[in-house]
Amino acid sequence: MKKIASYLSILLLIACNKDDSVANCNFLVNVGVSASLNMNLPEYSSLMFINEVAYIPNQGIGGVYVINVGNDSFRAWDAADPNHIPSGCSFLERDGLEVVCGCADENRYNLFTGAPDPEGPPLQCGLKEYRVSVSGNTLVVNN
Repeated sequence: MKKIASYLSILLLIACNKDDSVANCNFLVNVGVSASLNMNLPEYSSLMFINEVAYIPNQGIGGVYVINVGNDSFRAWDAADPNHIPSGCSFLERDGLEVVCGCADENRYNLFTGAPDPEGPPLQCGLKEYRVSVSGNTLVVNN
């Protein structure tokens, strides 16, 4: 019986620690995202190629970056730094296949994975991701 109580105590501690880290990633509120990108149009035609990125303004909190990760797969990320309260400096500017925060800490994130730069300071949150579905030459980005 003591073993069962010990295991339950450990599970409870682990569960509480996970809740704390999730609470730290609540700077970005859930806003509706719904965009259709026709890759036949010039502004999105680059997405037909691997490693190419397009920016969609007026979606999400800071806009949305979409990247072609290969094998007809795409990922979409909010362009607001998830480790900051949204502000004038928390917009993420594209720098190759990464995005960089405009605030003094210059947080960096990988557009393939959404993960913070492993060589930078340890960060609680990765990029906020949105769903991407493919229908012919059209990408639908939503949440």
